[in-house]
Amino acid sequence: MLPLNFRIAISSLSAHKLRAILAMMGVFLGALAFTGVQHVSKIMVKRAELETEKLGPNLYSVMAGQVRFTRSGNARLSGVTRNFTVQDAQALIDGVPSVLEGTPYVTQSMQVRGNGNAVNAAVLAARPNYQAIRNFRPEYGRFFDWKEVDDRAMVCVLGQTIAEALFDDPASAVGRQIYLYRASFRVVGVMEAKGRDVSGTDQDEIMLVPITTYMRRASNQTWISGVFLRLSKDAGRDVVDGAVQSIMRQRHNIDPGEADDFSAMSPKDAMKLQRQALELMTTLGGITSSISFGVGGLGILSIMILVVRARRVEIGVRRAVGGRRRDIIRQFLFESGLMAAVGGGFGVLATIVLVVVGCSLAGLPVVIEPASLLITLVGSCLLGVIAGAYPAWQAANVEILDVLKS
Repeated sequence: MLPLNFRIAISSLSAHKLRAILAMMGVFLGALAFTGVQHVSKIMVKRAELETEKLGPNLYSVMAGQVRFTRSGNARLSGVTRNFTVQDAQALIDGVPSVLEGTPYVTQSMQVRGNGNAVNAAVLAARPNYQAIRNFRPEYGRFFDWKEVDDRAMVCVLGQTIAEALFDDPASAVGRQIYLYRASFRVVGVMEAKGRDVSGTDQDEIMLVPITTYMRRASNQTWISGVFLRLSKDAGRDVVDGAVQSIMRQRHNIDPGEADDFSAMSPKDAMKLQRQALELMTTLGGITSSISFGVGGLGILSIMILVVRARRVEIGVRRAVGGRRRDIIRQFLFESGLMAAVGGGFGVLATIVLVVVGCSLAGLPVVIEPASLLITLVGSCLLGVIAGAYPAWQAANVEILDVLKS
């Protein structure tokens, strides 16, 4: 029975190619929009997860001032104070539960000169364990060591982008001299390329120096920007937040009811906002694809009504020779479902091709969601059946005598 219905459906659709293609196009666009938005959302979430892992295992930071996130997840710092000290950082490292290690840090945007070139860089001063805490290691040369921190040595490690801007070849930067204002630093290493993190900071546009060197010999300051902490895997976020609040408010003499002059966050905070933005995009995409599916369903409905009118004689003859109403209904439901299935199938196939090609070209993780693709295919078929229900009922109720008389 199915092969016969299939042959009849193919013959009918072939007789009205343009109509069938236009009807399937709406379903195709709906399927492409629905699966496309779903996959873009999953890809961006996966990318954010990978970027979070790049920042360091269970990274947690406390910084001076108030951090605000945009809807895209980028961080903005305001109300920066100068009362965050190395002693505060050490109190957090020693006093917060589940902290495995930590480093105070100072960050400042400054112009770096070398090899006759100049470029703006984010100068970041920290301890040698910064590379383990942030999961960020040199590709060429080495990182500065604890002895150089104790000696306040004039050494530095460059990010890939800064090394390329100053010396063209990052490997050739090792051993060269660069300048912050008039202070000369010897490059001992160049970090691996990491790109932007979830907060929007380009990790390749940095210059790393020992924190003692920067605070005593470069800027002569007593305050720091914050502290990076590496937590254990089983660390409870509420417990850590509570301990940080208690230690910092006590050390900064903040009275009850007064606002904090510091912020605590992890990369997952930025990722959470990104997820919310992606959920909004997914919702809007779902609405758009639903409209496309609706248009496709109306297209199939109109095409099938025209097909029923054009095949009245065929329907009457089939009824006259013993064809049952339910056989006629099944035939037309099969044809409308076939049109929707073909349109949805091409939409799903187009999504897979675009995801694989687009992600490969853009350097994004390839994510294929079989469940989403299957739901789209099944939904397309159901849409076709629903759209073909009324035309099929019309076909089953064609009066045999009226058709034969005509």
